[in-house]
Amino acid sequence: MPSVRFDAGSPTDHPRECVSLVHGFLANKYMLSMLGHRLRSRGYLTDAWGYWNMQCSLLVHAERFARELAVLDADPRIETIHLVTHSMGCIIARAALDRFRPRKMGRFVMLAPPNRGSFVATATARTFGRILRPIAELSTADDSLVNSLPTPEGIGIGVIAAEYDALVTEASTHPAVPHAHVTLPTWHTGLLFSRETADLIAGFLATGEFSGPGTEAP
Repeated sequence: MPSVRFDAGSPTDHPRECVSLVHGFLANKYMLSMLGHRLRSRGYLTDAWGYWNMQCSLLVHAERFARELAVLDADPRIETIHLVTHSMGCIIARAALDRFRPRKMGRFVMLAPPNRGSFVATATARTFGRILRPIAELSTADDSLVNSLPTPEGIGIGVIAAEYDALVTEASTHPAVPHAHVTLPTWHTGLLFSRETADLIAGFLATGEFSGPGTEAP
């Protein structure tokens, strides 16, 4: 069973809505702790999902995450499953949803997603791509894996980009489907630790919209 946290701070707000959190490349699920805590304080349940192997294809992780989603979907304690993912975790989630779409699927928030590839992955693919396969898969090439994967349709998607992102350009964060978009004045990983990020996520999960300066409607 997944490690769903049922110690929500405001259990009357969203008592049966679970947020599944996924981290990015060369990170771990413990980096999601602060964001998870802030979402629980807003009444959401959380399930932090992680992966360790950085040499295999990201599709291997997508298969595992799809199985995790199936377990959450079958959990009678949960009515709605939201996804909040960071960096490569966004692409893993995209691939997982192509394999399994939960009946209880709610909204999907992507943090600094390389939806159209990362220019850093492109620059280092020839050197490191054979050893660390996701680097090649996340390049900006038209035929790279990330640019070949379908993006889920019929789901409310919100994207939060980082203004000072040294890995992913703002243009690359946009998925090829209708979505809401906002940019925060922080760096790539800084999004995970920003209180404003948590506020924006909670607002989007509740309403399907971002509010505040710099936001773009779907």
